[in-house]
Amino acid sequence: MPDVMRSIFGWPSQDPIVFGVFGSVYLSFAILSILGLKSPLKFAPILLFQLSYKVVWFIGVILPALIAGKFPIYAIMYVVIFASYIIEDLIAIPFSYVFTKRLDQTLLSSSK
Repeated sequence: MPDVMRSIFGWPSQDPIVFGVFGSVYLSFAILSILGLKSPLKFAPILLFQLSYKVVWFIGVILPALIAGKFPIYAIMYVVIFASYIIEDLIAIPFSYVFTKRLDQTLLSSSK
C-alpha cells in the first residue's frame, strides 16, 4: 500500500513502518474528527488538539518552505486537507463552552 500511495501522490520514499504509523495516526484523527463534528462537546479535546497541531504545522513548516521557495509539490494535498480540517474545527469547536467550562472548574477548585 505505501508504494501505491507514493506513486499516486509522488511522495518521497520512506520507511514503510514509519509511513504506516503516520497513516494510522492520521486515519484515527480523521475518524475521531468526524465523530467530533457530530458531537463537538464530547470530542472537544480531540478537535482542539487537531486544530492546534495543524496551525503549528502551517506556521512552522509550510510558511517557511513557501518563503524559502522550497515548497514540494507533493505537499499540496496535505495543505488542502489540513486547511479544510482547520476550517471545520473552527466551525465545530464550541469555544465559548470549552473556555467557560474550564474557567468555571478552575474557579471552583481554587475556592476550596
